[in-house]
Amino acid sequence: LVWWGHMAHDEVQEDIVERVKQRVLDGMGLIVLHSGHFSKIFKSLMGTGCDLKWRESDDKERVWNVDPSHPIAKGIGEYFEIEKEEMYGEHFDIPAPDELIFVSWFTGGEVFRSGATFKRGRGKIFYFRPGHE
Repeated sequence: LVWWGHMAHDEVQEDIVERVKQRVLDGMGLIVLHSGHFSKIFKSLMGTGCDLKWRESDDKERVWNVDPSHPIAKGIGEYFEIEKEEMYGEHFDIPAPDELIFVSWFTGGEVFRSGATFKRGRGKIFYFRPGHE
């Protein structure tokens, strides 16, 4: 399941969150994109508030591939760049990832864990930050 949300996180009904969470625990994969970090389902699975540093900007972002042997990073070079992107920065209130695949650097000097995996029950979760709207 791919989960992307921007501003209506509070509108997702609790029974839907619980059903999706149970499916993940039972073995379904979940990909959470960009501002989905603040979704009810991601916060519930992480067990934290998932807060982070943020600013609307037109920074250049360099996304470093810090685990080139990982299947998610297959075919991606040392890094890729996004010319204009809003900034997400540390501290990102998530548990330590099982695997860290991508780390972003922004022209303002901030860094961010932009691609991370987590296991919950029998399910696997991948959080991927790049991609504003």
